[in-house]
Amino acid sequence: MIEIRNLNKDYGSQKALQNVNLTIEQGEIIGLFGENGAGKTTLMKCILDLIGYKGDILLDGEPITRKNIGRISFATCEHSFFPNLTASAHADFYREHFPNFREKRFHGLMDFFQLPENKKLRAFSTGQQNQFEVILALSQGADYILMDEPFAGNDVFNREDFYKVLIGILEPDETILLSTHLIEEVSGFIGRAILIHHGEIVGNAEVSDLEEQGISLMSYIKEIYGYQSNRVSRALADISGKEE
Repeated sequence: MIEIRNLNKDYGSQKALQNVNLTIEQGEIIGLFGENGAGKTTLMKCILDLIGYKGDILLDGEPITRKNIGRISFATCEHSFFPNLTASAHADFYREHFPNFREKRFHGLMDFFQLPENKKLRAFSTGQQNQFEVILALSQGADYILMDEPFAGNDVFNREDFYKVLIGILEPDETILLSTHLIEEVSGFIGRAILIHHGEIVGNAEVSDLEEQGISLMSYIKEIYGYQSNRVSRALADISGKEE
């Protein structure tokens, strides 16, 4: 279990995260939602101890250090692979550094995405690089897999098929924390939705509970964020009025 207690992160005078308290149980599939700049990426980087912060983040009651960081993997659209290495060389590197590296999963996902194993990553397209980033995160053998907008540059069919494959390959004790703007696409895939706004957790709901109440995930998110349904019509009226 990952426990986040009173987490705060500032960038100068800007508060990126404010008093975040959150528990992530092993085996969950969680969607992390929020507008650009809400603090989603910052939260993930704090969990990975990539940036300094105030507060506590514990993994099974222990601080996250070099001793246990291998239990967490990260797929980011900023990319964390070595661009001058081939996919096969990455597999060799992961096999050497991560004892739980999932060999069969790695090659199976490479086949699924039809990615060449003997081609340098810098020669991959942006979409292929994002796919490979996800493959590495899923193959590392981590208990907690963090994904930050991992599907950028991928078409809707690739994304839809990947969700199905992901559900099929995950072990019961593997955890996914997925940050994405593709709310409707992942609504049938995630089990819990966490909403962040201006660095604060403003929503935390089980998708099954919402369904029992007849509430869609999108409706829940719009309600929490106070979405104004007449926003577009008002904007069009203002624009048209200025041009007359």
